[in-house]
Amino acid sequence: MNKGQLYLIPNTLGENNPFDVLPAQVKTIIDSLDTFIVENSKAARKFIKSISPEKSQPSLTLFELNKHTQPEDLPNFIKPCLEGKTIGLLSDAGCPGIADPGADIVKLAHQNNIKVVPLVGPSSILLAMMASGMNGQSFAFNGYLPIDKNERKSEIKRLERISKDYNQSQSFIETPYRNNKMLEDLCNTLSNDCLICVACDITLDTEFIKTQTANQWKKNSVDLHKRPTLFIIHKE
Repeated sequence: MNKGQLYLIPNTLGENNPFDVLPAQVKTIIDSLDTFIVENSKAARKFIKSISPEKSQPSLTLFELNKHTQPEDLPNFIKPCLEGKTIGLLSDAGCPGIADPGADIVKLAHQNNIKVVPLVGPSSILLAMMASGMNGQSFAFNGYLPIDKNERKSEIKRLERISKDYNQSQSFIETPYRNNKMLEDLCNTLSNDCLICVACDITLDTEFIKTQTANQWKKNSVDLHKRPTLFIIHKE
């Protein structure tokens, strides 16, 4: 029996028209599928309906992959592929597998010789790097920094040293309600001439992307509270 494929389906980065940021191929693929691996069933159904309103919701089979999913459940998620059925992996926001639990499913698919097909869509990490003016030849995404004040300060200084020593831009995120504190910590910890890019609400009408030194950020205020934000630093 021929195995099915695993499509990696991108999502929007916020509450905007999906067809403003997603290619037509995404609709074509979603129209053809009825089995999806998703982070949240309710959010996934809402997204699928926005892309393919004519699709029967009761006919959908959704497997939830999130922090509550047990590792032993994952083989069941790709079992349809092994039985010849093509399925989709859908992220809550952006691209599956990038700062996303979907990477575990993709790894399992490769281990089972299932063809993985990534679809084009918005990635906040790449879009922020594109717009930052920093080193797109060498950069790293570090996820979340430590919450503890002293540990966070040490990590910020460590990333600054790496950036300077290797000419490598360093990016990371924060829980949205702590964004303002993150920018404050960066300004108070980094060298005055270290560049900081703040990329907020990417692809949305409220999009804000700006790169300037830590010293310049101290003189300019921006409210990032509860707004999805990616931070990038670079020490020349």
